[in-house]
Amino acid sequence: MKRPLLVFIALAFGLSWAIMLPVWLDGGLDSPLLALSASLMMLTPTLGVLGVWAVSRTPAREWARRTGLTLGERRRRTGGLVLAAWLGVPLLALLAMGISAALGLVSLDLGRLSLFREAIEEGGVSAPADLGSVAVLQLVVATLVGPVVNAVLAFSEEWGWRGWLVPRLVSSNGVLAGLVFSGAVWGLWHAPLTLLGYNYPLLGSWAALCFIGFCVLAGVLLGWLRLRTGSIWPAVVAHGSLNAIVPQVLLLGDAAAPPNEVLAGLTGLTGWALLALTGAALLRLIPVRRPQPVG
Repeated sequence: MKRPLLVFIALAFGLSWAIMLPVWLDGGLDSPLLALSASLMMLTPTLGVLGVWAVSRTPAREWARRTGLTLGERRRRTGGLVLAAWLGVPLLALLAMGISAALGLVSLDLGRLSLFREAIEEGGVSAPADLGSVAVLQLVVATLVGPVVNAVLAFSEEWGWRGWLVPRLVSSNGVLAGLVFSGAVWGLWHAPLTLLGYNYPLLGSWAALCFIGFCVLAGVLLGWLRLRTGSIWPAVVAHGSLNAIVPQVLLLGDAAAPPNEVLAGLTGLTGWALLALTGAALLRLIPVRRPQPVG
């Protein structure tokens, strides 16, 4: 197991740093290369899986089954959890924002939508008169279409982290320890971005440590979906939805007092608590099987 793991980690981590190096040398988060480099970086876990496949020489059908490319043994269960992920992630994101507001950790501006207006105008576009309808439409589109738009890049990550890595770490360390460990590896892989302050700009380089905490908790849910179905597709949908909806929900805040990403929303401490409760409930009420050790 050690050699495939080393191949996977070397490719996923090494290539991610190589891809992000021009961003580090050209303005960090202000670099014009940021969006392209971040997208290319998401391909590296898949390159890691392909590298391990080349080393293992496993037949294609067997490799697809082992890494979750199929729909699993129970297709109806997989389909049901795809739908649950599609609608459940936006629900968690909105609930986390609502709880944050109730606790006084964020100021919402649902009347004037000042932060949403500011985001539109920063793009060089005049805000429409009926801003409320546009905001609702954008949330609906992010919920329904976001997982489709983000499918390729979400798959590129999930095939590596949940498809290949999670079953191996869980089979060796147990369900909870394996999910936590895989989430920590996933969070650490983001370091070329998060050390620049990505996702938590107020923290600077400490954003890297903060994002590992989020990835551990979110990784438990994504890993549970993988182990429950034997398929990566519910996790792909959840990941794509996460990337689509979280930024949109944060735009419900007040431009005069913008949300503190460390505290508010699904990626903040409020969201951490919500993810932890959801993950604990799933593992307790609907436990998953420990996969057989993989040679």
